[in-house]
Amino acid sequence: MATATKLSNLQQELLKIYSKDIDEKDLEQVKIILARYFARKASKRASSILKKKGISVDDLEKWLDEE
Repeated sequence: MATATKLSNLQQELLKIYSKDIDEKDLEQVKIILARYFARKASKRASSILKKKGISVDDLEKWLDEE
């Protein structure tokens, strides 16, 4: 028997909102919106950390070019 996995608060809320099937195009748009939201959030967090550490975009680019 499979072990039940507890749903996150986000999953629970999305289940409430989308209790009925939605059009595939709408579903794709919701996925894009969520992806952009979390990407923006991660980017802001990374920028904050880099600023605190005194690391510039140039530093990051130099590190990427290192072999």
